[in-house]
Amino acid sequence: MPARLRQQYVETIRPALQQQFNYQNVHEIPKLDKIVLNMGVGEAVADSKKIDAAVGDMTLIAGQKPVVTRARNS
Repeated sequence: MPARLRQQYVETIRPALQQQFNYQNVHEIPKLDKIVLNMGVGEAVADSKKIDAAVGDMTLIAGQKPVVTRARNS
């Protein structure tokens, strides 16, 4: 998890959750382990430009380049 998101979670979100749900112990508060983003691009079979557009969109959303995995033939 990026440091910015972890810092915001620790400083802002966790205390708000503790107050809202009246958690007595710090270990009762839900924690974030990882965030997973997934995108299916069915039109990429016919047009490979769709994959490039999807990669650009995911890069803007996540802040890192996604790994492109194509489906196996069934």
